[in-house]
Amino acid sequence: MYRETILPERSNSLRKNNSKELILSISSDGLQNIFLINGNSFKTEEIKDPDLIIKPYDFYMIINNGKEPIDIQYNNNNSNHQIIYDPYVHENSEKPYFSADQFIERYDIPKGYIDTLPKWYSFKFTYPNYNLIFVKPEFGLSIQTHRNRNEFWEILDGKPIIINGNKIHYYVEKGSKFQNKINSFHSVINPNKEADQFILIKERWDGIFDENDIHRIFNPNQYF
Repeated sequence: MYRETILPERSNSLRKNNSKELILSISSDGLQNIFLINGNSFKTEEIKDPDLIIKPYDFYMIINNGKEPIDIQYNNNNSNHQIIYDPYVHENSEKPYFSADQFIERYDIPKGYIDTLPKWYSFKFTYPNYNLIFVKPEFGLSIQTHRNRNEFWEILDGKPIIINGNKIHYYVEKGSKFQNKINSFHSVINPNKEADQFILIKERWDGIFDENDIHRIFNPNQYF
């Protein structure tokens, strides 16, 4: 693969480069409308050509945040690069929603939850002061920000990829903690391939908790 086209509000896969330096070429108009993962960096503005140089064995991904397709050219064939996360691998699959019973016994879910939020790629138990969030293997939550609250995440199970502000943390260990500050980008990706390897996060917050206080800048599970 020496070139590819990314449609509006979609992305390519999160890949791992091989032993050769990889150089991406995108038009100046296209650069204004992308978000870029390059190694441990998540860039969302003022992206320049030098930012498109991918070092050997680093991870990379392009998100098209614009309204027109973006063409990418590569100086090397990247068709054999390892795919860490493909947001669209289950795009055409059945999407049954989870139920609470699927998690309560296996994970010894504490009693006292006051609400649940079932989806086909995640499940959330809501308690008065925290949430427990499960993320299905091969899926990621939307990249989002909040205007009215800080969030505090603790990894309870699995080894997720975490977007925290403008940094990417790969294969995070159990017990790791993150603060997602007001208006900062954040997301969690479950790169596991095995069907039963969920990510489990404990989420606390300060400020105003409101599901409407979510600005999703990239929401792959809607499959635009």
